[in-house]
Amino acid sequence: MLVPRYNRYSLPSRQILPEAKYHTRRTFLSQIGLATAALLTGCDSNNTAQAAGSKTVSGFDLPPRPSDKFYPAKANPAFTSASVAPRAITKKELAGHYNNFYEFSTAKEEVDRLSAALTITPWTVDIAGLVEKPFQIGFEDLIAKFPLEERVYRMRCVEAWSMVVPWSGFPLKALIDFCKPLSSATHVRFLSFNRPEEAPGMRGGDYPFPYYEGLRLDEARNELAFVVTGAYGKPMPKQHGAPLRIAMPWKYGYKGAKSVVKVEFINHEPKTLWNDLAPEEYGFYSNVDPERPHPRWSQQFERDINTGDQVETLKYNGYGKYVAALYPNPVF
Repeated sequence: MLVPRYNRYSLPSRQILPEAKYHTRRTFLSQIGLATAALLTGCDSNNTAQAAGSKTVSGFDLPPRPSDKFYPAKANPAFTSASVAPRAITKKELAGHYNNFYEFSTAKEEVDRLSAALTITPWTVDIAGLVEKPFQIGFEDLIAKFPLEERVYRMRCVEAWSMVVPWSGFPLKALIDFCKPLSSATHVRFLSFNRPEEAPGMRGGDYPFPYYEGLRLDEARNELAFVVTGAYGKPMPKQHGAPLRIAMPWKYGYKGAKSVVKVEFINHEPKTLWNDLAPEEYGFYSNVDPERPHPRWSQQFERDINTGDQVETLKYNGYGKYVAALYPNPVF
């Protein structure tokens, strides 16, 4: 029998607000805010927006960069919207305002606004560990070395919600080959940024930031594994993990490290943040598996944030034909 063991990082079920009430509450508060502003200023909603001055800076606001010219990227015919049917692509604004990025906040709706403070240019990535020659490379130099493509992927969160996003980027295998790992390397480790002065969620000491994740090299070389640099035909917004993140669509979302600053090749299974914090809840592999419940909820269904519908969860998030051979034995 699976017995839940709670820890300081577990959110009690009683604190989880049902989605329908969440949207009702957000709408209600929004209407109250607009009505209050109108009463105070004697303005309608359009004038209220003008009275507030310039628009709020958000994670969608990006600095101009030379790599902007690479978007929109050419669609990969194997991973278009047809490949995720009958699911539809999640609306851009909805996907951009529902983000887990604890470096900024544990409240999803705050991440867009708070992530605007992250400086993403210049951005340097360290290539380290068991490689022919460790080196550093700037993001603009790195992205210029690989032709970009667009892939529409399902993304399944361990919290039992999901979205469908058109990512732009290049295969992770291409990056690995570029790094020239030694034959002794068996795993790859990813490290995210560490800037508490720009990320308020890093200041409280509740989590052992910077974020760290890892994969077996054969997983990282799989054709699905993707280095993401853009979304919805444009450079990637900060709330999604700009300037580059990792997408592993057959795994739960937290396996995709965001805002990566270091790629390290090693000869052992690396520690990962969530597995260190709560190993009974978050395995190293973390493949999407409806037959393995989370200790505090079922994983058989997921909520599509685009429609609010409950959708049956698929083994490996529906990508079994690409990855099932990687796991001849049960893994967690």
